[in-house]
Amino acid sequence: MEESFFSSFIQCFFIAFGVIVGGSIIGSVGAFATGEPPFHAISHIAKKLRIWAIVSAIGGTFDAISNFEKALDGSSLDIFKQILLIVSAMGGVKSGMLIMSWFIQEDVS
Repeated sequence: MEESFFSSFIQCFFIAFGVIVGGSIIGSVGAFATGEPPFHAISHIAKKLRIWAIVSAIGGTFDAISNFEKALDGSSLDIFKQILLIVSAMGGVKSGMLIMSWFIQEDVS
């Protein structure tokens, strides 16, 4: 069953947000266990997870590329939808980075 575009749009945002926030916090636990400063680790991990959060939110790069390829043969509405999903994932990443910078009181971007 095909899910609606709006639910995919919202899910992309929160998946990317969750990858940044969850990955940074859980990764800082590992840094704490090894004696490194956890807040510095949050900043470092969040920066490294940005692109992976977007990729995981849109369902992998090959799905996005195949959707673009199908849309070139079909309507431009499919391309527009895929671009909006990527923008939604980027918004989730930016929101996650903002929350992490508020949490550690340091610039993460």
